[in-house]
Amino acid sequence: MKVIVVASQNPVKARAALNGFQRMFPAEKFTLQTVSAPSGVSAQPCSDAETRQGAGNRAQAAAQACPEADYWVGIEGGVESQGEHVAAFAWITVLDGQRTGNGRTGTFFLPPSVAALIRQGKELGEADDIVFGQSNSKQKNGAIGLLTGNVIDREALYEQAVILALLPFKNPAMY
Repeated sequence: MKVIVVASQNPVKARAALNGFQRMFPAEKFTLQTVSAPSGVSAQPCSDAETRQGAGNRAQAAAQACPEADYWVGIEGGVESQGEHVAAFAWITVLDGQRTGNGRTGTFFLPPSVAALIRQGKELGEADDIVFGQSNSKQKNGAIGLLTGNVIDREALYEQAVILALLPFKNPAMY
């Protein structure tokens, strides 16, 4: 049985990682562990590069915390100003001690009311909770779930990016 360590205590991120691995490697059995791991970046990363760095830092920290595992996964959500809009997305980094895989979620624009709170220094999850009258939405459906009526939730959004990050592991001869 392969051990996956996700660098987060957030159940949404843990489920997304496990689901992505199970979909890419259906014949394999996995067990999941979570660890709290620092991102080494801002609490709310505000650029594509900072968000990707945060995912990589988290994966590295998970590897240091649990070196006996087979895979380490870092997931970092971020935002980026694009003119008058604020875009939201996440980066996923997967490590296995030999390879590194990276995947990025789809990008979507946040409503002006949420974007304004982010520009005032709020994290996206906190801004969502304020605007949508929620509590701890980042460990539930997230901004994307709130905006789509759960047609796509945070777990589904992240799961796809985990699958993309696993491409070098699924196709090692090509990477």
